[in-house]
Amino acid sequence: MYTVEVSHIIDAPAAAIYATLADYRVSHPAILPKEFTGLQVEQGGTGAGTVFNAHISVMGAKRSFHMVVSEPQPGRVLAETDEAAGVSTTFTVEPLGAAQSRVTIASLFRESAGIKGWLEKLTNPGITRRMYHDELDNIAAYMKTHSSLRG
Repeated sequence: MYTVEVSHIIDAPAAAIYATLADYRVSHPAILPKEFTGLQVEQGGTGAGTVFNAHISVMGAKRSFHMVVSEPQPGRVLAETDEAAGVSTTFTVEPLGAAQSRVTIASLFRESAGIKGWLEKLTNPGITRRMYHDELDNIAAYMKTHSSLRG
């Protein structure tokens, strides 16, 4: 197993950011990095109990994930897990006052066996970090353009 984690401070209230992340029908798809080529909700659509498929294309390799959403700490931590793919991602939103928050995206990956695992561990963290920086930038931009969410 290995972990990739990135945090940014975003000028928006924690509750508004969390609500944006938890909305898998409208706002969450809008903040995904360009590598994501689709997100289809199968069940639910807001927070815990949501089930969705996501498709990603990185360096010509395409992968699909079947994610189940939980809320280990409702209003603070949102988790997406694909047991079969061996990946779990959490979004943690920490208030830093009334109008600013620290948002952390962290993923735990199951390492593949052999040379494939070695190559994944060598390349995946850097690619994933860049995508998470992009996603956090997208969240900040989304919060600015959707000022009604900012409270």
